This record gives sequence, structure tokens and C-alpha cells, in this order.
Amino acid sequence: MRGKRIGLGLSLAAGTLAVCGLAFAPAAAAVAPGSATVDADCGSWGGGAATLTATQNGTSATLTINTSAVTAPLSIGKDSLVSELKMVKEGGGTTVFKGTKNPAMSTGDALEVGPLTGTVAPGDSLEAFGGTLKVTAFGFITITCTATGPQSPGPFVFD
Repeated sequence: MRGKRIGLGLSLAAGTLAVCGLAFAPAAAAVAPGSATVDADCGSWGGGAATLTATQNGTSATLTINTSAVTAPLSIGKDSLVSELKMVKEGGGTTVFKGTKNPAMSTGDALEVGPLTGTVAPGDSLEAFGGTLKVTAFGFITITCTATGPQSPGPFVFD
């Protein structure tokens, strides 16, 4: 009988510690702002406003880019685009986000790529202006876009 009480006591203590651990666990990191817009020039592919949406989980961050200013030249299968976004880091350098994620798109659909993944550090401030977005379709069609001005409302700042 005594062994059952000790086992029950240890179980209760472990449960209490687990609940306390959850209560004091660090909150998920956040990036601000969560989305920003930028005007981009994509050469002969067009240009105009694009929306960048950012998320963060610790040192891992993702960016998704949507724009109706550039459209799919042909039907594109899901997760078939190779994309690389270079963002300018405040203080110098760049941070690169890469990936092959995209929804299926029909000819003429607005371009959407991401989420593209990259690594960030606490306090990183990243801006699209001065960076580039390269999207490759079918292994030989490459679209390169550059921002024509700073993103609005401002750079992404990561926790």
C-alpha cells in the first residue's frame, strides 16, 4: 500500500511540474509588422505592388509573396517554382529565404510564392528594398524582381 502512495505522490508532483513548465514556457516569437507592401520592378514580366507576409518561430522565419502585378506565364503545378528572396539586413548584409512552395496557378493567375524559409536572429531588421526576388519556373524561365522603394509600413523586425 505504501508503494502505491509514493507512486501516486510522484505522479502528482510530476504533473504539477509539467503544468508549471507550460505556464512559464516562453511565448512564440513574433515579427512586426506581420505584413508589408512594396512596389517591385520585374523587368519584362511587369511590376507593381506586392504583399510580403512574415511569420517567425524562434530563429526560423518564413515569408510569402503575393502580387497580381506579375502573372503566371503558363499553368504552374503546386510546389514547382524555385524561389529565393534576399532581404537587406539593417547594419549590412543580407538574409536569404528559399523554397519551392507555391499553390497551383493557371495561366494569368497572380504570382504567389512561399512560404520561403530563412534563419533570423533576435532584433534582425529586414527590408525588401535593395534585395531581390528570383523565381524560376520549368528550370529555365527566371523572373527577377527588385523593390523600387522601401516597404510599407517598414522593415520586418524579428524577436
